[in-house]
Amino acid sequence: MNISHVNKAGYAKMVDVSEKSDTMRKAIARGIIAMNQETLKRIIDGGIKKGDVLQVAQVAGIMAAKNTSNIIPMCHPLLLTGIDISFNTNIETSELEILGEVSLFGKTGVEMEALTCVSVAALTIYDMCKAISQKMIIKEVKL
Repeated sequence: MNISHVNKAGYAKMVDVSEKSDTMRKAIARGIIAMNQETLKRIIDGGIKKGDVLQVAQVAGIMAAKNTSNIIPMCHPLLLTGIDISFNTNIETSELEILGEVSLFGKTGVEMEALTCVSVAALTIYDMCKAISQKMIIKEVKL
């Protein structure tokens, strides 16, 4: 099977995975959003006026994973069977870690969905906290 995102005419295409076997697929992505301690404490204590930051970021990340093929052109639309997001806070380093795990039983991997999940969760946190401080840094988004 020739895996290429370019057709015979040299134009972009979505890879045909119809000949591949269905298997269990899972990807775990991680990202960090660094911020000042006051902002992180307010997230933890529920002191953000826009609402529960982590709860909203969790829903946003899940929605993003489910819609990855709508925003990444060559991604296949997938029937994801599981999406989970967790957060770890570290007051000493003023960092919030985001972990996103995506799974399915299918023909193609879910790496892009996991990365999109974590990225959008981080962007949601930024959006909900930017009125307090815009000195947040989203970093180290990776599988």
